[in-house]
Amino acid sequence: MTGENTPPRTLRPVEAGPGVLVHPTASRRLATEQWLASAHIESPAQARRDWRRTGVALLALGTLFSAVRIPLRLALAPIGGVRPSAEADAFLAQVLEDGPVICHPAGRRYYALVPASMPTTWHQAADEWRTDEVDCLGRDTYLGVPRLDRTCLETASLDSYWSVPMTSMGSLCAPLAVARLIAAGKHALADEDVL
Repeated sequence: MTGENTPPRTLRPVEAGPGVLVHPTASRRLATEQWLASAHIESPAQARRDWRRTGVALLALGTLFSAVRIPLRLALAPIGGVRPSAEADAFLAQVLEDGPVICHPAGRRYYALVPASMPTTWHQAADEWRTDEVDCLGRDTYLGVPRLDRTCLETASLDSYWSVPMTSMGSLCAPLAVARLIAAGKHALADEDVL
């Protein structure tokens, strides 16, 4: 399903070369789904049932991956964005080097999926980010993760979707790229306040 003006997003093909195993998109998607499902609070099978039934599964953070919750206004400040859009998704894909990002339009937040260790290794920066309503979510926290095929904003429902789709299992945002996005957003918001 796609939004009215939003083209569907697809995974980029992998170039074949010597020593490179190329897996079809369907195989990569299945492997990625299984990897994500293994973080479900009860069982991977329950995650798959939740995705089929509601489109979202509640996954535990801090083991396979963690998440950085970023307010929409901060994440999109560098481009002057005020709402999720195809342009915003393209911007986040570029600055986060195609690291996976979930958009929660109703909550006006983005969740950048990062290595599980980020809440502890970046704790000093995470403490400073809290003043900007940014939170580094790890152990003892759960995140509603949409099905992998939810890659477009549905303006009628405002359901969570993959602003930047997860391309393969274990493919996460680089913590430094996330930190740079937050810094750029803070700088852009500070400039707005000056004007």
